Amino acid sequence: MTGNPKRKLTAAEYLAIEEAAEFKSEFVNGEMFAMAGASGFHNDVKENLIGEMYSQLKGGPCRSRSSDQRVNISATGMYAYPDIVIVCGKVETDPLSPTTITNPLVVIEVLSPSTEGYDRNLKFRQYQQSPTLREYVLVSQHAPTIEVFSRQPNNKWLITYFDGLDAVFALESVPVKIPLADVYRNVEFPLPGGDR
Repeated sequence: MTGNPKRKLTAAEYLAIEEAAEFKSEFVNGEMFAMAGASGFHNDVKENLIGEMYSQLKGGPCRSRSSDQRVNISATGMYAYPDIVIVCGKVETDPLSPTTITNPLVVIEVLSPSTEGYDRNLKFRQYQQSPTLREYVLVSQHAPTIEVFSRQPNNKWLITYFDGLDAVFALESVPVKIPLADVYRNVEFPLPGGDR
């Protein structure tokens, strides 16, 4: 005996549920995924990045927004709340939701044990379908390591690693350079071989 397949939601149904919800959910392939709470180290890393980016982007054509900013990738229908999104120039919005950005230039995710697989795989594949996205950034909260995936002219993605507190994280698409010592300010790393 087989069960009935779960009915997929439409984008409009997701948005109606999301507007009334007490917590945020992402939407991929017709399904909603509740977002888990973040650790203190996750939030420290995110806030450090936001502060440094704001300072460097202030007064220019680009601006960053944090995890309450919903992004839609119209080619796939995904709605997500990246930890940080950077947009340059005019902000374009979803016709179904004028508070949802559709033209991200840079998306940054601070990795959590519960979301790392999703961020690296399904979510990244969805973001790759955005014609405006130039860089996808994954930031570890457990070690001073940042990975930047940059779209190349041939539509392939090049990965650059920034590793260690002496490294300086840089983006190609916007004028941002941040020492990892500043990204990881007030973050305590686990001992080698310890629990992460």
